[in-house]
Amino acid sequence: MTKLKNGLDGTQLKTIALALMVLDHIHYFFEFTGCIPTVFSMLGRLSAPLFLFCTVEGFAHTHDRRRYFIRIWGIGTAMAALEFFMIYAKAFRRGDGFYPLNAIFQDLMLLCIVWQGIDWLREKKFAKGIAAIAAVLCWPFVIVAFLSAFPQIQQMPWASTVVAFVITSPLPLWTSITDGSWSFLLGGALLYALRGRRKVQLTVWALVIFLCDFVLTFGMACRQEGFVWTQMFTNNYEWFGVAAVLLMLLYNGQRGSGHKQLFYWFYPAHVYLLYGASCLVYNALR
Repeated sequence: MTKLKNGLDGTQLKTIALALMVLDHIHYFFEFTGCIPTVFSMLGRLSAPLFLFCTVEGFAHTHDRRRYFIRIWGIGTAMAALEFFMIYAKAFRRGDGFYPLNAIFQDLMLLCIVWQGIDWLREKKFAKGIAAIAAVLCWPFVIVAFLSAFPQIQQMPWASTVVAFVITSPLPLWTSITDGSWSFLLGGALLYALRGRRKVQLTVWALVIFLCDFVLTFGMACRQEGFVWTQMFTNNYEWFGVAAVLLMLLYNGQRGSGHKQLFYWFYPAHVYLLYGASCLVYNALR
């Protein structure tokens, strides 16, 4: 990885990502009030790519990948377990039925497995590398095959609930995670696979994300009646995240001062604090 004399270190990039994420989530949780400008969410599109980039670097440099993975898996699983009860038991929902769908740690957990698989392939441990990547890619199809082979499970309340919980929380399907998208996962795999060649890495990542989030989205949206191209800047602005590449280019290869615990625990803490506050505001406005 190229190290720049100046630029932004990992901690500074994460701090910027945190600030942008808070703006995005203020809009996400309080949009119903009509008082939060959409620009908060537009700026927030840069947050997830920056966290992804920092996680790529963190995974590559950590001294204990097992602990790193377990920490991400644990937070993601706990948040997904709560989301499961919100979805299926309709518990803890806001008065209008809204509930948070924040599951980026599950995306990062799946990517950690893929990244380890990529490293094993580089080390010519082909069986382990292919198995790790295939485990992530094929897991949804394994579940489909299982339910097809035992269709009676879907008619058994307890059994179907257990299966739904497993594939929602501890062993999520990449096809159904509620936060992020397949382009986020693809982008994460590319960022890691191309590490060490900064210009190539970020050029390929930006191009792929632009094609997925702008070109493909535009191709589908333009077929809808009443669509105008300006909606790609007002409604379909997920592609704004491509701009995060400008900050990634400033990364100087240094870890920074750390604050690891802050970055891990701030995410779930602020999500549920903002959600709780939005519930109070909603009830006050009724």
